[in-house]
Amino acid sequence: MNQDKKVWMILLVASLGYFVDIYDLVLFSIVRIDSLKSLGITGDALETQGVLIINMQMMGMLLGGLLWGIIGDKRGRLSVLFGSILLYSLANIGNAFVTDVTSYAIIRFIAGIGLAGELGAGITLVSEMMSKETRGQGTMIVATIGAAGAILAGLLGQLVSWQTAYLIGGGLGLALLALRIGVTESGMFNSIKHAQVSRGDIRMLFSPTPRFIRFINCILIGIPIWFVVGILITFSPELGKEMGLEGPVKAGTAVMCAYAGLTLGDFISGLLSQIFKTRKKIVMGFLLFTALTITLLLYSGIKDLTLFYYLCFQLGLSTGYWAVFVTMATEHFGTNLRATVTTSVPNFVRGSVVPITLGYQALQSGFSKTDSAMIVGMICLSLAWIGLKGLQETFARDLSFEEA
Repeated sequence: MNQDKKVWMILLVASLGYFVDIYDLVLFSIVRIDSLKSLGITGDALETQGVLIINMQMMGMLLGGLLWGIIGDKRGRLSVLFGSILLYSLANIGNAFVTDVTSYAIIRFIAGIGLAGELGAGITLVSEMMSKETRGQGTMIVATIGAAGAILAGLLGQLVSWQTAYLIGGGLGLALLALRIGVTESGMFNSIKHAQVSRGDIRMLFSPTPRFIRFINCILIGIPIWFVVGILITFSPELGKEMGLEGPVKAGTAVMCAYAGLTLGDFISGLLSQIFKTRKKIVMGFLLFTALTITLLLYSGIKDLTLFYYLCFQLGLSTGYWAVFVTMATEHFGTNLRATVTTSVPNFVRGSVVPITLGYQALQSGFSKTDSAMIVGMICLSLAWIGLKGLQETFARDLSFEEA
């Protein structure tokens, strides 16, 4: 297989894998109310038990992000692509048969571990197989196609039962395993596989201090994305009720609108990054757009349900810098630590939903849901701004280097 065919095969596999990953990742947000009601949960417990389950999923992703990242640097990127999708596919099938909140939460934790490996391994492979001038286009394609998985989840969440939606997600993942047989390992990884260099050593992330700060900054710039998904979109039915909207908000529709925007945003941010040859300035612009949209959603006094869904779309559009953000993380670290970072950084961002939701709940003892969301959102945006200021521009950086 020539190099061009190898690259296109990797792009196809990584894109479809991320598509299924996002489908499964957001599915609970879509079927939360229906699935919990079928388990006998009602009233305020729909939110509190929902927070418990989504936090279990995200804690699984935190653990999985480190686990799969280390495996990716020690055993290769392909091992992660196979192992992670097998684990989360089986877990999603298991979710279709839960009968209580405890088993629901445990299986979502296992699913979270599996979901953690897909994006990092795919982006690492794409970045290492493509030229430094074009890899931004590759990561843009992966993120754009992948984000569309949430649109499918939103549609199916309203057309089929929640159990069937989980079964479809698991089935799609298992079907993808056959496609991965033709994918080859990264040449950069193969070049250091037998070298006397430490690979996937998690301790290297914490020392020396500048490398640790670089790692933290990469995480911080992505946190607003999952504040929007984890709070404003997941709990849009509760926020919409407090805002006095003319009709109840459907979580599935909110997710579809947000991810339609995010899909477009990933394409636009990736394209602008290539045109202007900068990652930092593009992320900076999207952060300002996100701050404006959050303010409009929470304080413009809207009552029209259609306008609310449009602002959900705009929220997705404004946070559609996911492709650029993950590419920046990849470009900041050497080959012997790259899979660990590229896999763990987005999952630490997703895992930030745990303190974000806990903070959001705690603030509600003294503030409204709307004010609580705004306070948490501004904290997340401030942290992202600090992180971005601390990172270097990485556009077209040569990735053939190792961490000492």
